[in-house]
Amino acid sequence: MAKGIGALKIRELENLFVPILRNCKNMEKLKKYHALIIKYSLSQSSFLVTKMVDVCDYCEDMNYVGLLFKQVIEPNAFLYNAMIRAYTHNSIYDLAITFYKQMLRQNSQRSKNPIFPDEFTFPFVVKSCARLVFHNLGKQVHSHVFKFGPKSHPITENALIDMYAKCDNLLDAHKLFDGMDERDAISWNSIISGHVRLGQMRKARAVFDAMPNRTIVSWTAMISGYARIGSYAEALDMFRRMQVVGIEPDEASIVSVLPACAQLGALDVGKWIHMYCGRNGLLRRTNICNALIEMYTKCGCVDPACQLFDHMRERDVISWSTMIAGMANHGKAREAIAMFEIMKKTKIKPNGITFLGLLSACAHAGFWQEGLMYFDTMRKDFRIEPEIEHYGSLVDILGRAGCLVQALDIIEKMPVKPDSKIWGSLLSSCKTYCNIEIAVIAMEQLEKFEPDDTGNYVLLSNIYADLGKWEDVSRMRKLIRSKSMKKTPGCSLIEVNNVVQEFVSGDHSKPFSKDIIWLLELLAFNQDIAQYIIEIMPEDGCE
Repeated sequence: MAKGIGALKIRELENLFVPILRNCKNMEKLKKYHALIIKYSLSQSSFLVTKMVDVCDYCEDMNYVGLLFKQVIEPNAFLYNAMIRAYTHNSIYDLAITFYKQMLRQNSQRSKNPIFPDEFTFPFVVKSCARLVFHNLGKQVHSHVFKFGPKSHPITENALIDMYAKCDNLLDAHKLFDGMDERDAISWNSIISGHVRLGQMRKARAVFDAMPNRTIVSWTAMISGYARIGSYAEALDMFRRMQVVGIEPDEASIVSVLPACAQLGALDVGKWIHMYCGRNGLLRRTNICNALIEMYTKCGCVDPACQLFDHMRERDVISWSTMIAGMANHGKAREAIAMFEIMKKTKIKPNGITFLGLLSACAHAGFWQEGLMYFDTMRKDFRIEPEIEHYGSLVDILGRAGCLVQALDIIEKMPVKPDSKIWGSLLSSCKTYCNIEIAVIAMEQLEKFEPDDTGNYVLLSNIYADLGKWEDVSRMRKLIRSKSMKKTPGCSLIEVNNVVQEFVSGDHSKPFSKDIIWLLELLAFNQDIAQYIIEIMPEDGCE
């Protein structure tokens, strides 16, 4: 048998193994085929080793890939490309770049059979540079594209645009984009995403409006970009426009728009998204359920959030943390604590956000002893180092309990520099307990952070007034007038017939503002009418 096979040409032997390797889907079989390839003296065949590398890429066994490559004395360009592609697919970007450099070195060392990178090499090398944010190396690879060619290759050009965008070099990204012979959706989306990444939504919108054929990726980039910079109304408007042109939401667009619904209180849109996800089988996705839970809790609807949480197939740390925070924000401190205790019995380890919600629950309910206990638990039992937000919650807990001296001691000893929120929380607690000594200390610090914030001066003035120190009250009022400070007007949002209305204190420009003021005054003076309106309001499960 050996003699018969030995008479066959090498190419014919390779062709025997190609369909076998192409259909191979697991490493156990591959190793058996590899043994046969070695047996028939084909271990130096770059063609067959390339096919085996592709199998390893599919099976995500990158350790075996390295062993395969080492056995080849003179690898060719196809094998190098396969190695670079496999490492890129498996997110081992540094090794992909290492093999590219090795490929170039081998090219300089060989004279008879030089190896050159090509259109199958560059897209993966450039992608690795983008993921590692290696801007200078990416520019060098770009120069190699001009050196080795082809100079005009859409896939390579798209990869380069994406690399420049991810490295925040939109100038070169635009130069390449403007010089392209043919632009596809990937080219446009890369430019849009680059501007979105930097928060340049006007420029992103200009590119988006000029785009001939927008895809779901284009719309999602705009929605997430607006939501990220706090332009929630624009994000919601973009989501609605996307549906008008006939593009159905996908997982990414839904996760992007739900935070905007939460911030605007756009409950009707959030409920529609919930039903849409149910119809399209998207409620199996944990991240979508998490976003819906956050939307419901921020819109004041705890019961639907609990129901959704109870029906989730898989819960991660975000699921638990979102529910604990939602309970805390709605005065359900005992339920939040109980949920945390249940979470501890699962295999999911809490993180800093989990404890932030838990500490918030203790603060709102006045559970200062429990708050101290959980703060210590976070550090000792779970090895989570407190951040400034955790210290802020601890100060809030102690301040609400009247332990102002202890709260001030925490602030002075915390390893991170306290910010205006922490000092403001302490000042607010001083108002509750009329502690002018600590209030003055807090105000001295707040003047450094927020010298023009009227609210802080008014709060200190009120503390003086509560203590009957009218000379100090007069002094504070003169200080406010001398600085010409203006108080930031209050603002509220409400959704009516799928339109989010914004109301600013002192602004009577709304055409129906007089009617609203009249109704509010009526409700304020007539409790019977107010109670009647509450009783006839439709029940939607919201608190």
